[in-house]
Amino acid sequence: MSTATPSKPDRSSAIASALRTAIIEGRLMVGDRLPSETELAEQFAVSRSTVREALKRLAAQSLIRTRRGATGGAFVNHLSYDAAHAQQITTGVLLLSMNAIGFDVACEARFAMERACAPLACARRSEDHLQAMQAEIARQSDPALSDEAFCASDVAFHRALVDAAGNPVLSWQLSGAIEAMQPLMNMITFTARDRARIVALHSRIAATVRSMEAAACDAALRDLESYTVEVHAAVMARRALTARAT
Repeated sequence: MSTATPSKPDRSSAIASALRTAIIEGRLMVGDRLPSETELAEQFAVSRSTVREALKRLAAQSLIRTRRGATGGAFVNHLSYDAAHAQQITTGVLLLSMNAIGFDVACEARFAMERACAPLACARRSEDHLQAMQAEIARQSDPALSDEAFCASDVAFHRALVDAAGNPVLSWQLSGAIEAMQPLMNMITFTARDRARIVALHSRIAATVRSMEAAACDAALRDLESYTVEVHAAVMARRALTARAT
């Protein structure tokens, strides 16, 4: 394996980046054993402790796994979509919070991506997906359900719709939108939402997925988006009135 010696002050980060690049480019394949700590220390002209820190960074990203014993060492890991799921959600939350993404922008992006899944979900949904959506609708119909539990059920409903598309790449990509954007959007709008209207819209979506009507599913998602924007506008207007009154 040929890698350039890093010149950045943070040597462990640069080494981790070089090894990550080798994995991404296929010079290190899934299951391959990385050079030993001693070999890497010599290759990059650093101490073994610096190499060890670099390997910890890669392990934290689930890119490598370590094994002890005579046949041990660090090996390129098989990164599954499930393993990357939490990272995608965390990245989505940080991206929204650090860049102060506006509600309208987040709402537009989140529903545009979900609508892209609608035709696939209608074509590929299984009975398990339909039951999962119906179970969340039943939960949301319970008047005793707390706001927190309602929001969690809202996320679960939309995740079931996305998963019904049967495409793990889309499910992974949208996990950041559904499970990062949706909770943040719910935090802003939950006080003004009409639960019965949400349940009715969710019921429409589930019915169109069951009947495999992609165009009708898209229309229902657009109506849900419009209602979400409408509720947000009402919340902002109410806050503006409160601010003027104080």
